[in-house]
Amino acid sequence: MFFMLSVYICALATLMTKPTKKNILIASGYALVMILGMIIGPKFVKENGDPKNGSFLPFGMNRQSSNLDEILEIIDENYVDSINIDTVKEEAIQGVLKHLDPHTKYLPPIDAKLLSEDLEGNFDGIGIEYYVLNDTMLVTAVTPGGPAEKYGLLQGDRILKINNKEITGIRLTGKQIVESIRGRSGTIVDLTVKRNNSLIKTISVVRGRITISSIDVAYMIDSQTGYIKLSKFGAETATDFANSLSNLQSKGMKSLILDLRENGGGYLNAATELADEFLPDKKLIVYTQGVHEPRSDYFSTADGKFEQGKLVVLIDENSASASEILAGAIQDLDRGTIIGRRSFGKGLVQEQFDFSDGSALNLTIARYYTPSGRSIQKSYKNGTDAYYSEVSDRYKNGELSSDGKINDTILSKQEKYTTKGGKVLYGGGGIMPDIYIPIDTSGYTSFYRNLLSKGVLNDYAFNYLTKSQAKGSLNTFISAFKLDDDRYSKLVSLADKKGIKANLNEIETSKETIKRTIKALLAKYYYGDLGYYKALNMDDKAISRSIGLLESKN
Repeated sequence: MFFMLSVYICALATLMTKPTKKNILIASGYALVMILGMIIGPKFVKENGDPKNGSFLPFGMNRQSSNLDEILEIIDENYVDSINIDTVKEEAIQGVLKHLDPHTKYLPPIDAKLLSEDLEGNFDGIGIEYYVLNDTMLVTAVTPGGPAEKYGLLQGDRILKINNKEITGIRLTGKQIVESIRGRSGTIVDLTVKRNNSLIKTISVVRGRITISSIDVAYMIDSQTGYIKLSKFGAETATDFANSLSNLQSKGMKSLILDLRENGGGYLNAATELADEFLPDKKLIVYTQGVHEPRSDYFSTADGKFEQGKLVVLIDENSASASEILAGAIQDLDRGTIIGRRSFGKGLVQEQFDFSDGSALNLTIARYYTPSGRSIQKSYKNGTDAYYSEVSDRYKNGELSSDGKINDTILSKQEKYTTKGGKVLYGGGGIMPDIYIPIDTSGYTSFYRNLLSKGVLNDYAFNYLTKSQAKGSLNTFISAFKLDDDRYSKLVSLADKKGIKANLNEIETSKETIKRTIKALLAKYYYGDLGYYKALNMDDKAISRSIGLLESKN
């Protein structure tokens, strides 16, 4: 979604395999123990809060760690210039971590807190969604039953001050806004709001516990086909998914499209619990193994609620980690069809170690392997920058916008595996879909990209098109709403005023794509996530291909 505030997780990475690099890893590991043991605290705690093997992991006060502590103290007390010793300590930690993998991360307290809240599915706040419109917070949605609704905040309100501090005209980051709005349950946040472009009032909201679902939306596409969009794999994902699944089955669902596109991952257990819903008893879902982690196998049970129905899983280049675990199990065991584009390629498990000051270390501890034994982790031997730009390289080499065929040079570099059903699979670079759907770039001109990147589409939709209330049902809105040529011309004029120049060919080429985007934005504003995804999915080629495939299997 263009304007939902989200915090996404990068949770998995890869280990070095060459002997020389392995030695660096081992040495770095000991250095990491030394630095973190002295600087941050004497205990590591597992991500689920349980001590490992029944006990915590203490760090000894050896001579090397004592020397490091003394050096930092000497610097702090005697160095010629004033320095922030905490910054020096953090840079020392980062210096060690850069020798590991791109996803082993040290998280300062605020980042660790936000990440934990996102995956746990709850936080203390007021319950709103917003979009920063012209340096003002526009409330785009208010959580039903939440504190904001209880104390009178409305969709369409524009927040001018937070606790009497001006925010208009100030370019706040998402993190700064979150820090201002969130706080302990029972505390008060004062919001100065502008309503209907005239009335200005202060609303005092008592913060409370906000629960957020991992499921963006779940609905019936037709009389037999359900659709579930999953945004992350969090602590409550299994429960959220089971509830959505049961609800759709009560409406007659026989086939399911599970959308994992843009899903960056999350908890390993959430992925295995979801896979269990689709697989029969005693099937290997995934196994993990590392130098210090013995092999752990994860098997399905007989409790799956959708073991027989037809299944399609959608993935793309931003589907990662836990998404790839689930998609890999479905593919390896011939349980369903994977449709979309090659996934990101994160094939290692991380464990979060929490420290007493609220900071945390997300450390790669093991590889994971799909049931066929393949690792899907892509290489990062050329460094972190090259690792993260690899997805952009797919655009440049034509993989993402090709005619549906993956470049043979990519496949030739990857190990081959075969399922019991005879399907050829590939490891070492993400999950290859069974049916490839390239990105439709026909309307993606520089004009359209600039409208998105500079927020002009959102500004136009919220400033000019939300003045009149939508009428009728969601389905009526989706079928009836059209951005006419007059309003499209006004959008082009607005873009010109904001410095976005375009020739007539670009304006015409992007027209239909822009109209679809604006329809989705308005459907979101008026009808929530259900409206947003229903509007988008009407013209989604992966959805269309999925429906056709499922119908052909009837």
